Amino acid sequence: MTIRPILIHPDPRLKKAAEPVGDITDEMRALADDMLETMYDAPGIGLAAPQIGVMLQLLVMDCVKEEGEAHRPMAMFNPEIIWASDEMSTYEEGCLSIPDQYAEVDRPAEVDVRWTDVNGEVQEERFKDLWATCVQHEIDHLNGKLFIDYLKPLKRQMITRKMQKLKRERARA
Repeated sequence: MTIRPILIHPDPRLKKAAEPVGDITDEMRALADDMLETMYDAPGIGLAAPQIGVMLQLLVMDCVKEEGEAHRPMAMFNPEIIWASDEMSTYEEGCLSIPDQYAEVDRPAEVDVRWTDVNGEVQEERFKDLWATCVQHEIDHLNGKLFIDYLKPLKRQMITRKMQKLKRERARA
């Protein structure tokens, strides 16, 4: 497994829609493993393939945060939300592509998601709480949308300027 570099906003690839994944090959399973390794190393609870520059509809997540609780790594190929609750929830979201920036985002409190797993089998599950927020956040990445796109323009511009500065500092280092 390989830890991959994570793209930092603004990067044009983060604003593009990803392509559907065809067959779930060993190469695709290895990519999912690399993404999980990268996500855990960051550390984060979710990562979408476009965040590592791979323009495919693949996301990984694991929202288990309690010490001693077993991890639940998930890899989803071509995930789609097939139902969303009318009830909303608000979470303070962050993003590995927008380091150290957080903002409250309203999203449906529960969602049903259909995806293909690493074995090529179609799965469906209802997610709620942090899991629902995370899967919606990552599916947004697959559609070229960032959590800051939900914010008011001034706040979004302020975060974007901070990220541009961070990228310049990293380039000089």
